[in-house]
Amino acid sequence: MSSDPGSPTFDQLRVLIAVVETGSFAAAARRLNRATSVVSYTMANLEAQLGLILFDRETTRKPQLTTAGRIVLDEARILSGGISSLRAKVKGMLQGLEGELHVVLDSLLPGERVVDALTAFRAEFPTVRLHLHVETLGAVANLVLNKVASIGVSGRFATDSDALERVNVGSFRMVPIAAPAHPLASPPPGGFSPGAARQHTQLVVYDRSPLTAGRDFSVIGNRTWRLADLASKHMLLKAGLGWGAMPWWMVADDVQAGRLVQLDMPDLVAFDYLVDVIYRIDTPPGPAAAWLMQRFGRQVAEGRQTP
Repeated sequence: MSSDPGSPTFDQLRVLIAVVETGSFAAAARRLNRATSVVSYTMANLEAQLGLILFDRETTRKPQLTTAGRIVLDEARILSGGISSLRAKVKGMLQGLEGELHVVLDSLLPGERVVDALTAFRAEFPTVRLHLHVETLGAVANLVLNKVASIGVSGRFATDSDALERVNVGSFRMVPIAAPAHPLASPPPGGFSPGAARQHTQLVVYDRSPLTAGRDFSVIGNRTWRLADLASKHMLLKAGLGWGAMPWWMVADDVQAGRLVQLDMPDLVAFDYLVDVIYRIDTPPGPAAAWLMQRFGRQVAEGRQTP
């Protein structure tokens, strides 16, 4: 027997799958609208090409896969699935659907909204390959302006470009936060006077893009630590190494458990962080991108957005 197998055709593999799924050569012939003899001949040719016995024809009247047959069947199903996926993607592109979609999200966006939108997107557009970017502040708009991403979900203050179209998709609450042992967590009788927060280190996530370089947002401290990501800021806040504004959805459990405290001071009060879906005016979103934009909008109408 040769150790160099031939190359099976997609049709042979499709017939193999049909025989196994229907349980007999005759039933597979009916499914494929072919003569039983043609199905039998196709399987014999496949075995000859591979140099393997795929079906046990001696101990049972019904076609039973051999060990080798089960291995070949697994690979056949993978290949068949790949071909079906390819055909679906090509059909979608012929109808104007994007083959892939690059989306950039603000790192402050509530995780619940992200999961809801992307879960629904996968169900609606299973053939569209998604590339997800997560950035902060102006870096979100920067990726859209540079055509790295087709659409973005960004805080409004970082999207003041005439080249961008903006569609509001709600807001969430930002609150000043510190560890319970931090001096700002225990206001004196009568409360803090204006300017008290400036004497304490403020933890700030900095903008890594040139779009808003040199600009500060909600920064009032004379002393700041600049951090590259929100997770680091969250960690250092709980360690008592400073104070700063955080999305309420991210710290609500910590406040309830006593690991963090919402600050009461005149320098920075809780505020609503407005969120927009953005895209370039000269590059309107395709069908999949437009659907995803609408999904983020429906979250607000359905009350799904996290406070």
